[in-house]
Amino acid sequence: MSLPVTATPPRDPRVPSREVCVVRYLIDRWAQERGEQVYALFDAGVTLTYAQLRERVVAVAAGLQAQGVRRGEHVLAWQPNLPEMLLTFFAINYLGAVYVPINTAYKGGVLEHVIDNSDAVVAVVHADLLPRLQGTRLARLQRLVVTGTAAVAGEPARRIDAPLPWVAFETLTGTAAELLPLERPIEPWDTQSVIYTSGTTGPSKGVLSSYLHMYTNPGPEAWPCITGADRFLVNMPMFHIGGLGLSFAMLARGGSIVLPERFSTDRFWPLVRDTEATAVFLLGVMATFLLKAPPAATDREHRVTKCFIVPLAEGAAEFHRRFGPDVYTIFNMTEISSPIVSAPNPTASGTCGQVRAGVEVRLVDDNDCEVPEGTVGEMILRTDRPWAMNHGYYKNAEATARAWRNGWFHTGDAFRRDATGHYFFVDRMKDAIRRRGENISSFEVEVELLAYPAVREAAAIAVPSELGEDEVMAVVAPAPGQTIDPAALLEFLRDRLAYFMIPRYVRVLAELPKTPTAKVLKTELRAIGITADTWDRESAGVNIRRDRIGQ
Repeated sequence: MSLPVTATPPRDPRVPSREVCVVRYLIDRWAQERGEQVYALFDAGVTLTYAQLRERVVAVAAGLQAQGVRRGEHVLAWQPNLPEMLLTFFAINYLGAVYVPINTAYKGGVLEHVIDNSDAVVAVVHADLLPRLQGTRLARLQRLVVTGTAAVAGEPARRIDAPLPWVAFETLTGTAAELLPLERPIEPWDTQSVIYTSGTTGPSKGVLSSYLHMYTNPGPEAWPCITGADRFLVNMPMFHIGGLGLSFAMLARGGSIVLPERFSTDRFWPLVRDTEATAVFLLGVMATFLLKAPPAATDREHRVTKCFIVPLAEGAAEFHRRFGPDVYTIFNMTEISSPIVSAPNPTASGTCGQVRAGVEVRLVDDNDCEVPEGTVGEMILRTDRPWAMNHGYYKNAEATARAWRNGWFHTGDAFRRDATGHYFFVDRMKDAIRRRGENISSFEVEVELLAYPAVREAAAIAVPSELGEDEVMAVVAPAPGQTIDPAALLEFLRDRLAYFMIPRYVRVLAELPKTPTAKVLKTELRAIGITADTWDRESAGVNIRRDRIGQ
């Protein structure tokens, strides 16, 4: 028997209330219940209590509303990990609008694609990034809010040369505008963000995430060891799920975060001590850097009791012994919600952990048929909670259908499972590269390689890094009558690619190996890897450095 039209269906117990997982109501709730408690600590000793957070978020939201931002609209955020970025994130969501962060290293065609695909009309941009917008196709963008315009250390306010009408962030927050009432409540299943992750055979894709997806990602079911009593040091940028997700997770728990502008090996432990952080997140390479520092008498003089290392570095056990905190690891992607999580201090070498409650995981072949235990297969998964994973790729129905075929999300990553239920990452089934926590689209690198006049054909592939994860190798063939100077090629790429996408290795061949249908045989190139005739920019002394903000 169907319910009457006027009846309110019972709430699904798997779906928490708005007050538990939606930004607007969380900010209101904690400002009332824990107003004097610190939520965020930044560089230079800047702090925000929950009461101050709400006051400033509401002011920024009113200012964005005065710029025409309305519920459901996409708003670009292109800034480093400064207080303004966190306030931008929360203010956009406070209006019920959609937060669309951009990697601060983006430039050229990748930047143009994200701006165009986002459909954003308003962008909040740091002043140091404005020069990269000059000469860039800005699609539907009409207005900018510019951060970093105020006078610093006694210097006069900087001159701003923007390609669109703009207002200063500081002016925006001083608006006297009143927030318009919401037409309806913001629900857990409403879209909270669009985060761009690398494409494989095409441009970067915008991952659609609901509030419930963001809540579940590092939520209580996935990361039960983290509570509202913790202060989490967030070493990842706010355009990355690592920065965005952890900031959201600690807001949901009523805890606190430390948000430095960027990770620094030298500053890491002093920052941990000064801020009294109790939990940290480290990429495997970050943990390696910390372990390579000389031992010190102060190595255990801190309050950190939990450390997530992803992927699990070879020295994880030594990290635990030397520095003290329990070590955890996970497998996660922007699109999913921490389906594989380890126990503290895992002993299975190379493990990503075991399946957490609320998730089903299968390892399958090319036809989505289960492979035998111990056999390598693609990881596919689904959750029992509605909206606990992505709900597609923005304006990319084909990629969405491909990823969600047969009702399971396909990660594109190859795993094996042992008899104890531990999962082990084997390789990427998709043509993507991961370098120091950044996913890199081989397609986007190849587009820029082919733009170099002397290059006739090109392939970008992953080769192993001595620091873990991958390095980028470009394998190129010259155009007729041309020669390719690797150093000149990389100089050409500096203004066209993010610093982390620029290849470390360049190998020049007369012709790239191909299939009978003329596709480049990347599997063959990867199998050969680094050869004696491969040019290495590090050995050649060619430095690719990032600016203060991105590159």
